[in-house]
Amino acid sequence: MPRIVDRAHMEPALAALVGSCDVDGGPTDEQWALVGALATGYFHTPTDPRSVDPLPPEQAAARLDDDALRHRVFHLMVFAELCRHPLTEAQVERTDAFARAFGITDEGQTMARDLVARGNGAAEADYMRVFDSHRSELEEPALGHLGDRGPAEVAPEVFERIHALGDCPPGSLGRTFAEFYADNGFDLPSPEDPYAGVFTAHDMTHVIAGYGPTGLEEVALGAMQIGMADSEVHWIQFLGNLGVHEARFVHHTDAPPVLAAPGAMEVVAHGFERGSATRQDFTLVDHLAMADLPLEEVRDRFGV
Repeated sequence: MPRIVDRAHMEPALAALVGSCDVDGGPTDEQWALVGALATGYFHTPTDPRSVDPLPPEQAAARLDDDALRHRVFHLMVFAELCRHPLTEAQVERTDAFARAFGITDEGQTMARDLVARGNGAAEADYMRVFDSHRSELEEPALGHLGDRGPAEVAPEVFERIHALGDCPPGSLGRTFAEFYADNGFDLPSPEDPYAGVFTAHDMTHVIAGYGPTGLEEVALGAMQIGMADSEVHWIQFLGNLGVHEARFVHHTDAPPVLAAPGAMEVVAHGFERGSATRQDFTLVDHLAMADLPLEEVRDRFGV
């Protein structure tokens, strides 16, 4: 699959990323870890991140002269921004400066501004507004949005099929999906849940990718999906992963940021790399149609 940033633009991309964090005494340890993990785990060029000279906004814009490339590097800047704890006005203003130089207006920045100026509740509301506007692009095909009532409009037999996935052959995609829910104490998707289609597709993707539901694995899965298909909707999901597990503006907890743990950034960088190595994005394929197939056969089909 195409890479979100090609190796030819690795150097200016990493330098711009460092430049976007060059406030309040420079990048934090967690931000340095992100730069180093991308260099080593995604670009396969071991680099001491602290040896990278930061590029300021206008110079970065000149060296990253493609609009799509600028947008993707800017998304990585928002990623890095949410890895500064606490998030400061100086960091948000610095990322804004790159947005202006790149000619970008981005929802991630709206959330970051609100997180600093108005708190978690405003940032969460921003995210949910954006997420809901794209919800139909994130649903399992058989549970797609069918009018204002959403999953309530789906034929009952579809949910009956989901609740019978535990009867699929051992080792199959469907059986493993049912076991994923049982092992983690989750309730299977139901017509009462307006996000049933989203959760079904998302958790089928978990099963195929082999990631569990821990915070780090959620972020790594999001990175893998971006590697599979560099789309706006995958970046929106990734922002949600960061909002829940890193910046804590979606589910408000006092737990430490997951990406501050040793080796965590390397896991995420490996997720980007795994996605780039697949043959097809399997996020929104018809998973229910493949439920009886052996999981390994499904993984082979998509190059997982």
